[in-house]
Amino acid sequence: MAHQAHPFRSVLYIPGSKERALEKAQGLAADAIIFDLEDAVAHDEKIHARDLLRKTLETADYGRRIRIVRVNGMDTEWGRDDVAAFAGSKADVILIPKVSSATDVQAVADLIPDVPLWAMMETALGMLNAAEIAAHPRLTGMVMGTNDLVKELTSRFRPDRLALQTGLGLCLLAARAHGLTIVDGVYNAFKDEDGLRAECEQGRDMGFDGKTLIHPAQLEIANEVFSPSSAEIELANRQIAAFEEAERHGQGVAVVDGKIVENLHIVTARQTLAKAEAIAAFGAS
Repeated sequence: MAHQAHPFRSVLYIPGSKERALEKAQGLAADAIIFDLEDAVAHDEKIHARDLLRKTLETADYGRRIRIVRVNGMDTEWGRDDVAAFAGSKADVILIPKVSSATDVQAVADLIPDVPLWAMMETALGMLNAAEIAAHPRLTGMVMGTNDLVKELTSRFRPDRLALQTGLGLCLLAARAHGLTIVDGVYNAFKDEDGLRAECEQGRDMGFDGKTLIHPAQLEIANEVFSPSSAEIELANRQIAAFEEAERHGQGVAVVDGKIVENLHIVTARQTLAKAEAIAAFGAS
């Protein structure tokens, strides 16, 4: 899919029912926006939110930000109509809530043939079936729903997210095995910048592409943490140069800063540079 090369450092939730928020989001420094028709919208606002969002996406300019619509579940009275409303729309992705099996993905795939699908990974069963879910041919991304997962696990919040590590790891493995985008869960204390930074760094180091966010104040930190630093870019360039020089001399290994550099490190180095280029291109748009 075209949006796979796009950065997903910051993925901001916006309630689909709030006109002012929808308008403001056009100018925010988010790589992608999840327009939420599910958790963020009260029952008596569901139909209004759907209509408002459909019209807004037709007329508003969100630039190169990826437009993701989180629909209500297919087990609710709104789910099927939500999906139908965004067939042929300007939505880039349909995000399916509470995916527990590939059958849940297929139920939406049957309703909308032409839009990439993402899965909210937020149930215990979803963690156990992550590989099967990620293998669905229509799926291009996963979003961790850590709040719901904590509720299902009856676990407690810890800064190291110990209770979530198994689920996060299973979903990461599944996403990488099948070439999907995968975005980490939200950090609830939106005024706690140090806590947000620490959790972003943890997610980045685990291998996530970016983080879902609940407040615009969180955008700057997420964008910074999930971007390659100037030092990382410089190291990647030096690794590639050293390895190419070694190859010219018939060697399969180079040494940079006292560390062995093999072909697998060059794959990572090129990925770092590609990510930096994608971010630069996105920022220039």
